[in-house]
Amino acid sequence: MLIEVSAEQVLAWRLHRQYLEPLTDAGPVEIVERLCGAQAQVASAAETAVALRQRNPQPEGVKRAYSDRSLVKTWAMRGTLHAMRSSDVAEYLSLLAGARTWTKPSWSRHFGATPEEVRQLTESVADLLHGQVLSRDELVSELVQDKRFKGMEEQLRSGWGALLKPLAWQGALCYCPNSSSKATFTHPASFLTNWNGLPDPAEAAPAVITRYLSAYGPATPETFDAWLSRNSNRKSTLRGWFASLGEQVVEVRVEGETRYLLAEHEDELAATRPSRATHLLGAFDQFVLGPGTKDTHMLASEHRSLVSKAAGWIAPVLTRGGRITGVWDMDDGNLVVTPFPGEQAPPSKVLEDTAARLAAVHGSVKVAPRVD
Repeated sequence: MLIEVSAEQVLAWRLHRQYLEPLTDAGPVEIVERLCGAQAQVASAAETAVALRQRNPQPEGVKRAYSDRSLVKTWAMRGTLHAMRSSDVAEYLSLLAGARTWTKPSWSRHFGATPEEVRQLTESVADLLHGQVLSRDELVSELVQDKRFKGMEEQLRSGWGALLKPLAWQGALCYCPNSSSKATFTHPASFLTNWNGLPDPAEAAPAVITRYLSAYGPATPETFDAWLSRNSNRKSTLRGWFASLGEQVVEVRVEGETRYLLAEHEDELAATRPSRATHLLGAFDQFVLGPGTKDTHMLASEHRSLVSKAAGWIAPVLTRGGRITGVWDMDDGNLVVTPFPGEQAPPSKVLEDTAARLAAVHGSVKVAPRVD
């Protein structure tokens, strides 16, 4: 018999699983592992995601983990830059490479490279970066000496990494930390001591799905794939991956919808009580991105445009009981919170605690909380 749980129970359980309620003494690597990566195209976003989950956040925790190579920065889920745990990044990349989004005609038309050209580019970049660290300019300058890649120069120099994403998914490059503000790249084999290439997607999928459900369950295969690849995988492939978990997963009903949960978490979820806690989460926080902004239990559809903005920007949010009830921003050193109409302003203690954690992340920035 399927257990039936409320959306409020699910949100409260996710708060607990994602180290938001209660906060944790865990370090950046453990937090990033639990979150299945932390989005990092804005460097401060990953640092903020970690700090707002820690009882005693330390400045530049993610940056130090890059330096000791326990975390690696690369293009991962949905083609966005993430901080990933080094020891399991290959499993995530395997599923992204397996989707082969760069072979679709629409991708080729948009980015100006055929599947064969991407294959050639992947081989050349992997050769160039083995044992080397190159800036984007250095890498592109080397590549365009080859007439095959001369016409790709503009896309290769793009800060969005358009043509570099499929290369990262296939394990040909990753970011390498450096002391300058310039992006530098190397080959994963040159950066990660445990790099053994990409596993087969069928082998990687159970591990990735298990981690995802541990933080964002209960979930459907479609929600998982939206988070992973913007729904680029075949439905039959997704069904096969979930079926391979066998008795490790169970079906549960959430507000009448059937979703999957790890069996080991069934009793814990059923016993979870709705939360009344208020949290402020940073831009691109995984609590929002894991289920996606189309989850109307978490974010009312009429407020979605205030959270999911142009150019893929995900605003910092105010939550109550895991439900998004407003947004916030920094304005000249002030933490400015804007609750949605009809929603409560956060307690002053929440603002003070968040301000202290943000100050720890941003060093010399002084935060004076106030609410619009």
